[in-house]
Amino acid sequence: MSKVLSELVQMLALERIEENLFRGQSQDLGWGTVYGGQVLGQALSAAVQTVPPERAVHSLHAYFLRRGDVAKPIVYEVDRIRDGKSFTTRRVVAIQSGQPIFNMSASFQVQEPGFEHQDPMPEAPPPESLPTEQERMAHYTARLPGPARERVTKDRPFEVRTDDPEDDIFLPSPRLPRRMVWVRTVAKLPDDPALHRYLLAYVSDYSFVMTALTPHGMTWLTPGMQVASIDHVMWFHQPFRCDEWLLHVMESPSAHGARGLVRGRIFTRDGRLVASTAQEGLIRHHA
Repeated sequence: MSKVLSELVQMLALERIEENLFRGQSQDLGWGTVYGGQVLGQALSAAVQTVPPERAVHSLHAYFLRRGDVAKPIVYEVDRIRDGKSFTTRRVVAIQSGQPIFNMSASFQVQEPGFEHQDPMPEAPPPESLPTEQERMAHYTARLPGPARERVTKDRPFEVRTDDPEDDIFLPSPRLPRRMVWVRTVAKLPDDPALHRYLLAYVSDYSFVMTALTPHGMTWLTPGMQVASIDHVMWFHQPFRCDEWLLHVMESPSAHGARGLVRGRIFTRDGRLVASTAQEGLIRHHA
C-alpha cells in the first residue's frame, strides 16, 4: 500500500479516547485547511464504531460549519440517538478548538431482502482511455500559484480520471452541468466493508460542487471565485470496493443565491448502482 493511502487508512481508524469520543488527525493536501471528504470519512468511522457490526450504514446527512485546521486534531463526539430492531441512528459532531466544525446524522440497517431496481449506468469512456489528473495538469503546473501547484503535484490516495476537456482548467467554456469521474485507490485495500464506505465518503466530496460551475465557464482557479461545501448527503445501496474502479456521475440541476446544487450516482464498472450523492455548495464570484 502506498504511503499516502496507508496514512489515510490509519487516520480513518481514529483514536478512541472515551466511550463516545474519538480523535482524528488530518492530511495536508496543500491548502492548510481540512478537506471536507476527510471529515466525512472520519465522522462515519466514529459512528460505525458505536454500532453493531451486522448493521451497515445506508445514509448520511452532513453539514460543514467551519473550516478545519490541518495542524490541529479533530474530536468526534457520537450521540447514540436510537437503537431500534432494524435501524440504528447516530449523530456525530466534529469539534476543533472548542467549536463544532461539522455535524452529521447517519442511519444503519440490518441486512434485509426486498424489491430491487436501479438506474442504468450511462455510457462512459473506460478509465484506461483517460489521462490521470496529474497527466492532465502536467502542461499547466508551472502556471499555477504556489499553493495550487503543491496541491496538484502531491501524492494522492486515489487515482482520478475524468472526461473533462483538457483545456477546462484554465480556459473553460460553458457546457452542460454534467461530469463523469472514475476513481479508485492507488493500491489494494483490506477486505473490510466499513473501510470501503469511509473511503467512498472521503472521495465523494472530491470536486463535486465544481459541477455547478461548468455551465458558467468557470473553475476553482477563476480569479475571484469562492467555492465551499455547505452540506453533503449519501445513500449506500449495494456493496462495493474502493480499490476497483467506480464511476461518479455528477449533475447540477440548479444554481441560485450564490449556491449550487449537485446530485450524483456512483456505479461499479459492471454497472451496479452502489451509492447516490447530493451536495449544495457556496459558489460566490467576486468580480
